Amino acid sequence: MHSARTPDAPPRRTLGDALAEGTVLLDGGLSNQLEAQGCDLSDALWSARLLSDAPQQIEAAHAAYARAGAQVLITASYQATFEGFARRGIGRAGAAELMAASVESARRAGAVTGRELWVAASVGPYGAMLADGSEYRGRYGLTVRELERFHRPRAEALAGAGPDVLALETVPDIDEAEALLRAVEGLGVPVWLSYSVDGDRTRAGQPLEEAFALVSGADQVVAVGVNCCDPADAGRAVEMAAAATGKPVVVYPNSGEEWDADGRGWTGKGTFEADRVREWRRAGARLVGGCCRVGPSAIAALADRLASSEV
Repeated sequence: MHSARTPDAPPRRTLGDALAEGTVLLDGGLSNQLEAQGCDLSDALWSARLLSDAPQQIEAAHAAYARAGAQVLITASYQATFEGFARRGIGRAGAAELMAASVESARRAGAVTGRELWVAASVGPYGAMLADGSEYRGRYGLTVRELERFHRPRAEALAGAGPDVLALETVPDIDEAEALLRAVEGLGVPVWLSYSVDGDRTRAGQPLEEAFALVSGADQVVAVGVNCCDPADAGRAVEMAAAATGKPVVVYPNSGEEWDADGRGWTGKGTFEADRVREWRRAGARLVGGCCRVGPSAIAALADRLASSEV
């Protein structure tokens, strides 16, 4: 049985309560920080491989964001699946242990700060398991029920490790969002749902108003919004999420560079600017941060803006 959190640094409020009172700062991209620490992420498991091979690197990356001022640490479980671990010869019991370890690693890294801090267990899309970039397209040819059956066991394993919230993130289409929401029913852990978008549509091409409206009456969902999108698309998406649901909005775009799935690398120029947080907050964002290629220095800059009287 895994402890939900270390006894010396428990959050004083639920994340939902904190969002009702003000803005909460997320961390940034875990993979880019791991690469900065010298880690090789060329494996199909991406950062999840290090849960087995170099867990100290995972904890160090979390600690870098905690030192930068992040109040929420997202676990290294985005690409952690029973199927993915099985391809490396790790059985279901071992895979469940590694998923639980992802929560515990973030909890330990946050506890040393002595600040109020929450752990979000990342539940990535089905396409992340395929490791072919299809999470940026969606429409895998699976039914909602099939996607639910895929997500439920890992959601159960992560919830059992005692995170403060499950991050249903980088979701490319409405079908998978529906499947994820079904998969987390009854687990007793709040969730946020964030889509990866292109302009005012999901990556699969559906209107964002329809995508966000899916959670309008879902009490388990404490925030809804977007992540791993172009920073230029974030502001409008925040407005739409707030209008469609009335819930706190989560927003953590990537650097503005584009992922080349074939070359397994980022191309283009970074456009992430900390000053955008003012726009996001005015539009309804209450859970803000960065995704891929947004590092601790950018999160520290966001922390400065949030602490500023100008925001």
